[in-house]
Amino acid sequence: MPPAGPPTDAAPGPAAALERLRALCLALPGCEERVSHGEPSWFAGGRRMFATFADHHHDDRTACWTAAPAGVQEHLVATGPERFFRPPYVGHRGWVGVYLDRPVDWPQLADLLLEAYRLTAPARLRAALDEDV
Repeated sequence: MPPAGPPTDAAPGPAAALERLRALCLALPGCEERVSHGEPSWFAGGRRMFATFADHHHDDRTACWTAAPAGVQEHLVATGPERFFRPPYVGHRGWVGVYLDRPVDWPQLADLLLEAYRLTAPARLRAALDEDV
C-alpha cells in the first residue's frame, strides 16, 4: 500500500489534472483510453477499467477513481479524508477516489494507478510491465 505522503503540488485545474492523469495511465503497457459513463477512463488491455477521471460527477469536485487492493481504500480514507474518498458506484468494490482539485501527491497517485493496473491487467501485460521495470 503506498504511504500517504504530503501533497507535492498546488491544486491543478481540471484540464491540467486530466492531462497529468492521462500521462500516468497511458505510460502503462497496453493501456487504452476511452470515454465510459461520460468521463475519460483507462483500461488495461482494452478490457478492464482501472481508473477514471471524474469532473463534477455527482458533486462539485474533480477526482480520479481507481481500483485498489483490499484494505487500501479504508486505510487512505481513514488517514486522509481531505484527499481520499469512497467513490459512488465502485466504492463498494474497494475503489478509492483521489481528489484532484486540491494539492495532489502525484507520486502516490502514480503508485495507486500502478497497483490498479496490476489488479486488472491480463498476465501478458503484467509481464510486459515487469520487463519494463
